[in-house]
Amino acid sequence: MADQQQPGQQINIELGEKEAEGIYSNLAIITHSPAEFVIDFTRVLPGVPKAKVHARVVMTAQHAKLLLRALEDNINKYELKFGEVKIHGDVAGGGFGFSPIMKDEKVH
Repeated sequence: MADQQQPGQQINIELGEKEAEGIYSNLAIITHSPAEFVIDFTRVLPGVPKAKVHARVVMTAQHAKLLLRALEDNINKYELKFGEVKIHGDVAGGGFGFSPIMKDEKVH
């Protein structure tokens, strides 16, 4: 395929000034369809009843799985260097900000 990298091939990535500042997110809402995954990054602030989406990333299921693997790899490396990342609260439900949204559930 044309969009796949060959082994050892380098990619030059340009980082714009605005993007280099980054955004802070403490809430990610993940939804999917048969064609793609959508990750909306927002933040919840005390006393503010409404959360605004600050960034939306849309990707194929294959790329979402590759992102998952890359995050797992980087978290493992982080924990080896800095210690275990502890999750507070109910992890079984997905944790604050990362609980799954059901297909028919609406996000306001």
